[in-house]
Amino acid sequence: MFLTITTTGTPEHPATDLGFLLHKHPDRAQAFSTSFGTAHVLYPEAEEQRCTAALLLEVDAVALVRRGKGRGRGGAPDAALAQYVNDRPYAASSLLAVALSNVFSSAMRGVCKARPDRAGQPLPLRVEVPALPARGGPDLVRRLFEPLGWTAAVEAVPLDTEFPEWGDSRYVRLVLEARTLTLAEALRHLYVLLPVLDDAKHYWVCADEVDKLLRAGDGWLPGHPEQKLITSRYLSRRWSLTRDAMERLELVRLAETDDSDVEEIDNAVAAEAEPDAEEKPAPLAVQRREAILGALRESAAARVLDLGCGEGQLVRELLKEPRFTEIVGVDVSVRALTVAARRLKLDRMGERRAARVTLFQGSLAYTDNRLKGYDAAVLSEVIEHLDLPRLPALEYAVFGAARPRTVVVTTPNVEYNVRWETLPAGHVRHRDHRFEWTREEFRTWADEIAERHGYGVEFRPVGPDDPEVGPPTQMAVFTLKTIHEKEAKAA
Repeated sequence: MFLTITTTGTPEHPATDLGFLLHKHPDRAQAFSTSFGTAHVLYPEAEEQRCTAALLLEVDAVALVRRGKGRGRGGAPDAALAQYVNDRPYAASSLLAVALSNVFSSAMRGVCKARPDRAGQPLPLRVEVPALPARGGPDLVRRLFEPLGWTAAVEAVPLDTEFPEWGDSRYVRLVLEARTLTLAEALRHLYVLLPVLDDAKHYWVCADEVDKLLRAGDGWLPGHPEQKLITSRYLSRRWSLTRDAMERLELVRLAETDDSDVEEIDNAVAAEAEPDAEEKPAPLAVQRREAILGALRESAAARVLDLGCGEGQLVRELLKEPRFTEIVGVDVSVRALTVAARRLKLDRMGERRAARVTLFQGSLAYTDNRLKGYDAAVLSEVIEHLDLPRLPALEYAVFGAARPRTVVVTTPNVEYNVRWETLPAGHVRHRDHRFEWTREEFRTWADEIAERHGYGVEFRPVGPDDPEVGPPTQMAVFTLKTIHEKEAKAA
């Protein structure tokens, strides 16, 4: 098996930097043992203007059979002769992908201490694979590589040049070119897509292959138009593994969705700018989080609960401010918490920063001792998702049992809905909303809670405060009366 990677350079950034990025010196030919043969790395050319690294994989077909203990692909018994007479020692497949991962492991991770700036920069790249099995033909090759930024030149290999009427084989000669990819991205693409095109693996596929796929596909697979085909083929069409991988990829896609310029799902109706406005107003979701943060800053809260935290948008904003020393996100949905953890990058967060945040599952319909002792709690766009008969249970769990010093509650103002022409009359803003209150209804509910549980309450608009119908979001800030009275006396 043979594969080459070529780049070009300038006097400031010579092409021979490829040797640093691959961690293989251009002046030496190196050999690496694998369980199925020997991988050789050499440089046919290494000049300032142009440098080519070649990976030559010599496959020991006998060793491959012995390693499999007489079993072929997927562990199914094959005929004895068929194990020796096959294309695996000659055509790029999962064997070459494994060799890429073993020999260029640091380069695949984008690690290069000698040239750290170059490791993160796009390079002019040309990759050539002389013989590549392609179940699906040249069209599938292009569908897999071109959405990733490659220009793919795919030449079908005829079955026999002496007999053109026999047609083409399932092999192609592939030349890829790109100028917008880093070397690490290019290697990860090849690592996944070579065995996908072959549609077979030389080893038994088990659950850890899902983790390998997600690591190599990080940053590109969740949004690939052929995601399902890639996932299924990479996992040797094992249904249970494919389903697991697809579910995890969907969580990744949701977690990486940029929600800075759109409304969250509870308020999917966007505020409309004035026709002559110079700038588009900040989305209501952003204005709401800013209002909540402002209230928390005023309360001097350090330990904050985000009750019904969803996918972690507010938790992420709280983490940006050192004043909030402990942040707890609570949600009844495990899926939402998984997305939140991914969105926050908890697995890659520094130890000190990670110590400030906790996510756990819980229902606000029941008292929970874990919620006691906090400075503040936030119920942002939560109450309208509960059936009205369940609100008293939430009220007691938060205001009666947990009793934080400050509670911030936001909810839609149904009166403002008439300002959105795209929202049909009589419809709530989201299908999961059980109700939406007028300003008077919200004030009545909040005043009664404050009276029953010893809180003072202040009402604030969020978003443009229309003189006729009020703001799109209404907010109540509850403060325990002992604290509220002390502050009033001090003032």
